Amino acid sequence: MRLLVAFFLVVSSAWAQIRVMALPGKSPLVTFRIVFAVGSEADPAGKPGLAYLTAMMIAEGGTRDLTYQQVTEVMFPMAASVSAQVDQEMSTFAGATHVDNLNQYYQLLRALLLDPGWREDDFKRVKDDAINYLKVGLRGNNDEELGKEVLYQNIYEGTPYGHYSVGTVSSLKKITLDDLKQFYRTQYSQSNLILGIAGGYPPAFVETMKKDFHKLTEGAGFRPRMKPPALIESTRVEIVDKDTRSVAYSIGFPIGVTRQSPDYPALLLAASYLGQHRMSGGVLYDQMREKRGLNYGDYAYIEYFPRGMFLMEPNPNLARHYQIFQLWIRPVEPPSAKFALRLALYELDKLIKEGIPQDGFERTRDFLTKFVNVLTRTKRAELGYAIDSIYYTIPSYGEQIKTALAKMTRDDVNRAIRRYLRTDRVVIVAVSKNGEELNRLLASDDPSPLTYNSPKPAAITEEDKIVEKWPLHLRPEDITVRPVAEVFQ
Repeated sequence: MRLLVAFFLVVSSAWAQIRVMALPGKSPLVTFRIVFAVGSEADPAGKPGLAYLTAMMIAEGGTRDLTYQQVTEVMFPMAASVSAQVDQEMSTFAGATHVDNLNQYYQLLRALLLDPGWREDDFKRVKDDAINYLKVGLRGNNDEELGKEVLYQNIYEGTPYGHYSVGTVSSLKKITLDDLKQFYRTQYSQSNLILGIAGGYPPAFVETMKKDFHKLTEGAGFRPRMKPPALIESTRVEIVDKDTRSVAYSIGFPIGVTRQSPDYPALLLAASYLGQHRMSGGVLYDQMREKRGLNYGDYAYIEYFPRGMFLMEPNPNLARHYQIFQLWIRPVEPPSAKFALRLALYELDKLIKEGIPQDGFERTRDFLTKFVNVLTRTKRAELGYAIDSIYYTIPSYGEQIKTALAKMTRDDVNRAIRRYLRTDRVVIVAVSKNGEELNRLLASDDPSPLTYNSPKPAAITEEDKIVEKWPLHLRPEDITVRPVAEVFQ
């Protein structure tokens, strides 16, 4: 077992706030992950997207002495770069370099983070990129991601999680460069900082980093305490009306489970059994795609997983203290959209009532025991997961999961399923063309039979007779339709 060593170095009382995760090794690549425990939940009222713009401006705005173009020109021969990722509770800056270029690369990384350029032309470019992403990348080209983010916005409305990390088009337009500078001064602090480094760096290098980042202010500014989302009293549907060929569903509800919870490993196994991301072994995938040819992918999640259509595994440093259970059903042809929704909820209901079978439990446990190693197969990911474990105040993620799985029983998983999962009081988001037509279909109790191009086994057709009448318990007032142009506007 690879030894995971966390260095909480204290040079003086003033530096005690800086947390450090250091993973020394023999690799000639040195990997950095500089994480600030602040994200879009700290956006001031009326300014969603401020945390996002601040991080993008730091990563893509040059330094006080070098323009962004000059920074990229210096990094190009090193085959290096600095990227930024912003979520509700974390802003992460990541990069890697060969140890031969360590000092030169670190000088640039340090300058970007500690002496940003704050140039108006860079600010305009970064802001325009964010606005274009919302209009074109999210609303225009990514139905699955769009539905997922609308789901989170719906569930967390009225809380600091209640807006997308990139913000809205109208709020981004109003944010000023002075707003970014103020956010940086108050939130990019030693108390929010976790320094991450891995690879073949010199032993004294961590000390150098700590001394440099002592330049930041010690404590962060005021942030309101996060409150949990309001209770979902009845199932509700939000339809995003968009000119698109298929229907994308995101279905979810809050769960009181994070990596700090003793029930996390059992619920992780339940979600994997139901639908592991991008894997063909899940129940939903088997029932919806393999046996019925309904769509491409059907997956289940107990943690936030953005950019899922591009990734096989989630990125680290998306730690949240509030999570949801989610089903992702995509893409579905409009004539079978109602049946697909019914089938997804039917399979979830069956899991809750019948529990996970013994063979399914054993197969999924064996898979997850190996899969946790895949999650941390790169130094970048290993470092990221180690930082998340600091944030959650838990042991190594991989060791925690493997230890729990080794002791877990089928009854443990079924208890977690019954405790946390449900098919009523859920939020359903659909991205669909002809939203009012889908509205009418979902509000009706009429059967939604599925037709096939070729005969199916009797077991499938008999089960379909149950699924096509499975009650959704939706009233007209439970369903809203929004034009896509209004989403994140």
